[in-house]
Amino acid sequence: MTTKKRICTVIIVLVIVCTVCVGGFFVWKKTGKGGSKSSQKVYVQKVSSLNTASDFKLSNRSFLGVVEAQESVDVKYDSSKTVAEILVKNGDSVKKGDKLLTYDVEAINLQLEQAKLEVERLQNEIASNKSQIAELEKEKKNANQDAAVSYTTQILSLQSDNAKNEYDIKAKNVEIKKLEASTKNAYVTASIDGTVKNVKTVDKLQQDGGDVIMQITEEGDYRIKGRFNEQNSKDIMQGASVIVKSRLDDSTWKGEITSVDTSPQKNSGDDIYSFGSSDEMSQSSNYAFYVKPESFDGLMLGQHVLIEIDNGQDTSINKTGIWLYSDFICKDGKKNYVWAKNEDGKIEKRYVEIGQKDEDNGDCEIKSGLEKGDYIAYPDKSIEEGMTATTNEADVSVPPNDLGTNDNSDADTEGGDEDIAFDGSGEDGMAIDEDMLASMTDEEIEEYFNKLYGEEENAGNADGENADAADADAAFAE
Repeated sequence: MTTKKRICTVIIVLVIVCTVCVGGFFVWKKTGKGGSKSSQKVYVQKVSSLNTASDFKLSNRSFLGVVEAQESVDVKYDSSKTVAEILVKNGDSVKKGDKLLTYDVEAINLQLEQAKLEVERLQNEIASNKSQIAELEKEKKNANQDAAVSYTTQILSLQSDNAKNEYDIKAKNVEIKKLEASTKNAYVTASIDGTVKNVKTVDKLQQDGGDVIMQITEEGDYRIKGRFNEQNSKDIMQGASVIVKSRLDDSTWKGEITSVDTSPQKNSGDDIYSFGSSDEMSQSSNYAFYVKPESFDGLMLGQHVLIEIDNGQDTSINKTGIWLYSDFICKDGKKNYVWAKNEDGKIEKRYVEIGQKDEDNGDCEIKSGLEKGDYIAYPDKSIEEGMTATTNEADVSVPPNDLGTNDNSDADTEGGDEDIAFDGSGEDGMAIDEDMLASMTDEEIEEYFNKLYGEEENAGNADGENADAADADAAFAE
């Protein structure tokens, strides 16, 4: 055998040995030290537990609400005063601070003068009593013991009258201040924006009794009353934008929280907001807030709705059915598939149809191929069809996937683990065909390797070739 033939033989043997070793490694890796694929267990999860579709769930961002009549405010008048003029009529629109009625200022001035005269009378009576007390004190000093007792009784009575008069003066001074304020503000104003209703004349008011002379109803026919509790109170604030959703269909309305009532609301057995527990310590206090929608078209008095804080969710994808994170989807050419559990409890490649994609959240719609009751596995390059599916993580024998190594990329990847995989190529990337080498003659093999490694015969390098041949013979002999 020539030197070059021996070199070729050594290379072929090395190629075959490497191929057998690498192939054996992969067989060992796939089957687990000689075990069968069916004995390898892969962890699977139920599709329904992985589903990212936003089916309706009442969360801390959703609140129950009911459409009710707008707030009405009773306007009361001071029955101690005389109404001079009512400035509004039924149906009038008013703004907060507008005058509704005026009182008779002349009557107020008369009451003011009477109060001042009463104060003056009391002060004079006090002064007179003090003078009498001083005179009695002098006479008491010169009187005998029996007369002194009488003087003492008279003095104490006058002192008691003065104490009462001083108290009455203080009360009258308060009344005077109120009357003086009434002369400056001799009218009643609106406390809210709205429409005037149920205006009564003074005569009608006297007939019916009471002190409510009119009502003001906020503008608009309805408002929406919502409930929140102490646990999600941070989400509710005046001026916040909300989305009102019908519980009958897909209708929605945009609105704004106009007011928040921080007085605890009382729950009743018939209250839809009640938690149904009679244990006060186990309940969470409820509070009310009010929403003014941009439009009431389609809403009815007493209709129950859902209220959500507007975080821009109306512009997001409305997810229904099955949605999975894209990491679960693998590629087979142009087809998409998942590793699913079949009827026999084995892992199979299940082809699925992909619909919409949510790039922001990283999930996609599964239009067909999967049901919510199916089980699937997270992709791993070690998974093969025929392995056993398990829902017990302790039984898993296939190692967990290292992120970034699954095959769900759109690009077709070849080669895999380049540090251990052998693809049968030469140093310059040219493929070595073992079947072809086996069918060649020695001369053809020599010519093939000359072309493969760029070797050319050179008579001037005969000594070097002989030295290389000797080294190869020695290596082969070992």
